[in-house]
Amino acid sequence: MDVVITNEARDVLLTEPAALDFKNLRSTAIIEDKQQLNLSFGTAVMEESHFDGISIVRCQADVYENIYIHVNDVPQRVMLMFMEQGDVSTSIDGFRRDLKLKSLEHNLVYSSATSDNAAVKKQKGITLFALGLTPDRFLELAENNGRVLEGLANHVAGNRSVALAEKFNPRITPRMTRVIEDVRGSGFQGGLKKLFLQSKVIELLALQCEQAEQEQYGPVKEKMVAGDVEKLYYVRDLLIEHIQQPLSLAQLSRKAGLNEFKLKSGFKTVFNNTVFGYLNDRRLEIARELVLEGLLPLSQIAEQAGYSSPQHFSTAFRKKFGVSPGRIRIRNIE
Repeated sequence: MDVVITNEARDVLLTEPAALDFKNLRSTAIIEDKQQLNLSFGTAVMEESHFDGISIVRCQADVYENIYIHVNDVPQRVMLMFMEQGDVSTSIDGFRRDLKLKSLEHNLVYSSATSDNAAVKKQKGITLFALGLTPDRFLELAENNGRVLEGLANHVAGNRSVALAEKFNPRITPRMTRVIEDVRGSGFQGGLKKLFLQSKVIELLALQCEQAEQEQYGPVKEKMVAGDVEKLYYVRDLLIEHIQQPLSLAQLSRKAGLNEFKLKSGFKTVFNNTVFGYLNDRRLEIARELVLEGLLPLSQIAEQAGYSSPQHFSTAFRKKFGVSPGRIRIRNIE
């Protein structure tokens, strides 16, 4: 497996064999590796764990110019990708469009192709958490475990490219964030560590598919009138548009053409959250990006997020993301 990195002028910046040994993927013992790269076009720290057909990759990077990454002879794997911060576009054979992952988005993809192409913009603080499953390992986990997994497994078994979501990437949920933090903070060693990591991989896969099943098969949502669903998405867009000066329920109801009861109950059904619960989550997600950028003091971010004090902001932030804003900033600097 070879990695070639070029710039916008297609000048080759780096060519080297990738560190991954295919045998590591099937090792019964955990094989771990950490690489630190300091190059003219960027820096990166990558931590990898491989065992029993499972790969866990944690990557943090700063990129000083727009680059393109091409990888040959990629082993076929089902990839669960969680973009905690960053903006990366990947071109995968078998898909009509590029897979573009932005901050707080995730997806699951399988490609029958043996090469990958990624475009990475100039940016700081890229934080990616990714899991890889060999096809046979994925099929073991997917057997008799729900409609979404069954549909994905049919494609993988037939060696056909597939994604959990092809049009819009789902959002990383607070529960997913907590599981990722659990993996980072694991204090287990040896066989217990392997058991712990395996359980977290299965949990993340379950959370991804649960979210997709709610979107695709939610029984209450299917009974809703299509026109009302469109109006509720319009309400969501209004919330985001006026995130700093929120509209009242009465204003939202009037603009969307829904009575307040239908607005509140319908919003809960479609988005699995109350109107202002959703608004608060969005504010915290934006605040998290500002915390990671490191340009503003936490007190100013708390004020912009609409909290009366940094303490209230920190409490709400920890409740949603499982970690304090100060801790995230310190880790990002490290």
